[in-house]
Amino acid sequence: MATAGADARRIGEASAAVWRAIDAALAPVIGARGSAALYKRSLHLARASYPLLADVHETGSEPGDFSGLRTVLSRQTAADAAAAHDALLHIFYDLLAELVGGSLTRRLLQSAWEPSSSANGEQDAPL
Repeated sequence: MATAGADARRIGEASAAVWRAIDAALAPVIGARGSAALYKRSLHLARASYPLLADVHETGSEPGDFSGLRTVLSRQTAADAAAAHDALLHIFYDLLAELVGGSLTRRLLQSAWEPSSSANGEQDAPL
């Protein structure tokens, strides 16, 4: 995710939008529960390097609800928010690639990496 000049609030909003796009792309293939499970596992693994993500409480929320991530990232510095989100994306991408392969992962997530209204109007693939 390109974040030059973005504040943490905008990064949090853009992050939630990216995760909704990822969920929309994956849910038809692996189900909403499968997508949520991969997200939660990625979140758990990312917490080792970014303890600020420990404050994301997705348990009990509906699949596809990323408001907890948005809130936590919005409370950080822009640099910390961007770094934590990027790490979370990389971990998620790697986990999915281990499960279904890199080529299929790229195809499934291509729409989530396409430019949209993110932190500064640009968005890059995690890998």
